Amino acid sequence: MPAVRDRYKNFIVHISRALFESPARIPIIGFAVLIFTGTALLMLPSATNMSSFGFVDALFTSTSATCVTGLVVVDTGNAFSPFGQLVILLLIQTGGLGIMTLSTLFILMAGRKPSLAGQIVIKDTFTQKGDRSVPSILRDVFLFTFIIEGIGTALMFFHFLPGKSIMEALYISVFHSVSAFCNAGFSLFSENFVTYQADWFMNIVMCLLVVSGGIGFLVLSEVKQQFPFNRRTWSRLSLHSKLVLSTTAILLLFGSFFIIAMEWYNTLAPLSIPERFLAGFFQSVSARTAGFNTLSIGNMANETLFVLILLMFIGASPGSCGGGVKTTTLTTLAMLGISRLRGRERPQLFNRTISNESVGKALSVVMVSMVVIAIATMILLMTELGEVSHTQSRGKFLELLFEVVSAFGTVGLSTGVTGGLTIMGKVILTIVMFIGRLGPLVIALAVSRRGALRYSYAEENIMIG
Repeated sequence: MPAVRDRYKNFIVHISRALFESPARIPIIGFAVLIFTGTALLMLPSATNMSSFGFVDALFTSTSATCVTGLVVVDTGNAFSPFGQLVILLLIQTGGLGIMTLSTLFILMAGRKPSLAGQIVIKDTFTQKGDRSVPSILRDVFLFTFIIEGIGTALMFFHFLPGKSIMEALYISVFHSVSAFCNAGFSLFSENFVTYQADWFMNIVMCLLVVSGGIGFLVLSEVKQQFPFNRRTWSRLSLHSKLVLSTTAILLLFGSFFIIAMEWYNTLAPLSIPERFLAGFFQSVSARTAGFNTLSIGNMANETLFVLILLMFIGASPGSCGGGVKTTTLTTLAMLGISRLRGRERPQLFNRTISNESVGKALSVVMVSMVVIAIATMILLMTELGEVSHTQSRGKFLELLFEVVSAFGTVGLSTGVTGGLTIMGKVILTIVMFIGRLGPLVIALAVSRRGALRYSYAEENIMIG
C-alpha cells in the first residue's frame, strides 16, 4: 500500500513539474481552465434563451469572451439570458486583466507571496525592464482598470438613461464600458453600434475606452507619473512608451485616412461629411483590436477589408488588453529596415538603440504569427469550401482570411460568415483566438524543450535577395 501511494505521489509530482516547469505554461493553463469553466456555465439552460446551445458554440463564445475577441455565433443581446450575459461579462473582465494577474492578487490578499514563476509572468507582461514589484504592478493594473471603466460607465449611463429604467441603463453602460476597455467587442445591440454611428458623444467615449485599454498599463502608469504635462514630459518617458504612443497615433491617423478615402462613396455615402470622418475614425480605432463597428463590415470594399486586415494583424500594445503582434513589434521591424537602408547595423529611434534581443523577439513574433494565420486560413478554405472551384466561391478567400486575422488579433470584426461556419471551422477559429490572446511566442516557449544547445556550427554566408 505505501508503495502504491508513493508511486501515485511521484506521478502527481512529475505531472506538476511537466506542466509548470516553464512560466509561459502558467497563463496557458489558467486561460484554458477559465475557458472550459465558461463553456460549462454557458451550456446551462438558464444561460440562454434558446432551446439548445451546443458544446462547440458554447466553447467558441467562451473562448471569444475570455480572449476578449468579440467574434460571435449568435446574437449576444437576444440569445443569452441576463445570467448568460453576466457570465460573458465576467469572462471578458477576467480575460482582459489576465488570469495570472487575478490569481496573483488573490495570493497577495491571502498574505502569501506569489511564486517565482508567477512573478516572472507578471513582470514580463506589464513591464519592459522587470524592475517593479508585483504588488506595485497589480495596484496600477486594477486602479486604472476600474477607474477608467467606472468613468466610462458613468458617462454612458446618463446617455442611455433617457427612455430606459435606471437599472437597465446601468447594466448596458457597465457591459459596454468593460467590453470597450478590455477591447472585447461584445455588444448587447444586434447591430453593434451602427445605430450610434452619428452619435458623437458615444463614439468619443468608446474610442477613449478602447485606446486606454489598448496602449498598455505600463504606458498609463508612466503618463500618470508625468502628470501634469509640460514641455519635458515627452523626454522623460521610456522608449517603450514613446514607441507605443507615437505608433498608435500614426496608425489611427493613417487608418482613418484610408478608411474614409476608400469608403467615401460606399458605406459612408449616407452620412454627412462630419459623420463620415467620425465613422472612419471610430472604425480605425476599433479595427486595431476592439471589434466594435458603426459601419457594415460585410459591405465594405475589398481594399478597405485589406487595410482592416493589416490593422488587425498589428493590434494593440504590449501589456494591454488587446491582441495582435503589437505596435512596438511593427515599429521595431520598420526601424530595422530603415536603419539597414541607411547603413546602420541596429535600429535607432528617439536617440536610443533598440536592443538585439528586442529585434529578435519582434522577428520571431511576426514569423510565428504569419505561419499560424497561413495554416488556419488554409484549413478553413478546406473545411468551408472543400473542392469548390474559385470561380464559384469568389470573395470567400478574403472573407475567411479576414475572420482568421480577426480571431488571431482578438479583434472581433466579421464580414458575417462566422455564424455559418462548420463545426470544424468554429474549432479552428477557437484555437486561433486562444493562440492570439496568449501570443504565439508564449505558446512556442511553453511547448519547447527546456534544454538549449550550448554550441553552434561554423558560419557560412549564403546569397540573399
